[in-house]
Amino acid sequence: MITEPNQLFALLAGVLALVFWLSTLPALSKVFRILPPVIWAYFVPMLLTTAGITPSSSGVYSWMSTVLLPFSLFLLMITVDLPSILKLGRKAIIMMLAGTLGIVIGGPIAYLIFGAFLPEDAWQGLATLSGSWIGGTANMLAIKESVGASDAMLGPIIVVDTVVGYGWMGILIFLSAFQERFDKWVKADNGAIEQANARLSELDQTRRPVQLNDLIYIVGLTLVATVVAIAVGDRLPAVGDPTIISPATWAILIVVTVGLSLSFTRLRNLESAGASKIGFLALYLLLTSIGARADLRAVVDAPLFLAAGAVWISVHIALLMIFAKLFRAPLFFVATGSMANIGGAASAPVVASVYHPAMAPVGLLMGVSGYILGIYAALGCAWILGQMAFM
Repeated sequence: MITEPNQLFALLAGVLALVFWLSTLPALSKVFRILPPVIWAYFVPMLLTTAGITPSSSGVYSWMSTVLLPFSLFLLMITVDLPSILKLGRKAIIMMLAGTLGIVIGGPIAYLIFGAFLPEDAWQGLATLSGSWIGGTANMLAIKESVGASDAMLGPIIVVDTVVGYGWMGILIFLSAFQERFDKWVKADNGAIEQANARLSELDQTRRPVQLNDLIYIVGLTLVATVVAIAVGDRLPAVGDPTIISPATWAILIVVTVGLSLSFTRLRNLESAGASKIGFLALYLLLTSIGARADLRAVVDAPLFLAAGAVWISVHIALLMIFAKLFRAPLFFVATGSMANIGGAASAPVVASVYHPAMAPVGLLMGVSGYILGIYAALGCAWILGQMAFM
């Protein structure tokens, strides 16, 4: 068993590097299209711990959870182009918010049906899943820390996220062939898509070679923000019974709010040097440590969680259909608004490009907005689930 901190951290970083290298091989492209690298970043360390190669608990894991999550969220928020998101148009925003509402109310409905058959701490797992389904992996890990979900509970939740979430993504891609029929059925106004497309020219798509001073600014600023947020969060009281906002949650809320505020300043230009990429690196490293703490046997609970996930996403879909009919939204906005929640910035551009190849940036912006909604909306969903669990 590898327990020495430096060796353990190096092993997790090496696993992450190996996974992403394998994802670039043409022979494995189909495998990683179905199961993206982020899934393997969790499951491979879990297998290593199950095999006795890595420990199930370590100070390295605790340090990574404490530091890397706020570190990554700060960078993801500081690079958000919120004005451009708001310029996407009324229907794009409405469909994205409808998708968020479907997740917030769908979770409690699923728990009401299946709660009696699930483990006692299942509400924490479903709360964690709500974070993933409103913005992606970053929000999933944030809500996990907030409600204190166990590492073992994350196993079946990852299974549900993969099977149900990516299954729905596959259905949306399939439905792209029927968008004309759908648009005719809801009497969609496709002018909204044309307006969004016209606004793409306003977006800053520039990238430049990364300079040493860029990396120094990015890492230095983010470390200071992270440490200050943790210190302030430790001095603030826990909120909720059961606890929904812990000191760790306060730290996350602080870095998210401060990061969003700073995104309106010139600091957002750090994205041209790849600031968000550093944020994702920290996030995926954190995911490897969570996988290493998990127990493969926890996945035996996955079938019941899968059933709950199917009901949950059905509520999400039903609400999207209702809003699409009411607001005459094209299927493009339905699909992209849904994946902006369920898959976040990684999946929304993919689905958007299938419907309209030139509209991938719209999917990216809607996906990024999921990060913002996910922290606040998923905390609301977690609070509802916590109240239901202790009724």
